[in-house]
Amino acid sequence: MKTFVSLVASLCLSFLLAGSAFAAGTGEKVNVNTADAATLARVLHNVGDAKAEAIVAYRQENGPFRSIEQLASVKGIGLRTVEVNRERIEVGATAARAATAPAQRATAATAQRAPATSAAAKSAAAPSRSAP
Repeated sequence: MKTFVSLVASLCLSFLLAGSAFAAGTGEKVNVNTADAATLARVLHNVGDAKAEAIVAYRQENGPFRSIEQLASVKGIGLRTVEVNRERIEVGATAARAATAPAQRATAATAQRAPATSAAAKSAAAPSRSAP
């Protein structure tokens, strides 16, 4: 009888400790557009220092991530890793908007210059008629 009570007490203690460990691990989130490699490695599961460095390098070369799924484009990060960490990942809408704004301005500026460029090209291509 004494061993049975010890066993039940051990199981209860194990469940309490396991529950607190799971609760502590799920609360922290990381913004993949602003976090450094050390933070990414610490917060994300199955992401060590090398993969975290790859995430930062990808972000520097290609701009901020626009979606969580885009993280799977990083070498060494697969869809499984993204799904496991979905609750821990934040993308940050302001970073994504800031990245698209310069591209939109550049496209608008090109569109405004295009008619002027084509008009100049037309006048240069047209034969000049001079009076005799």
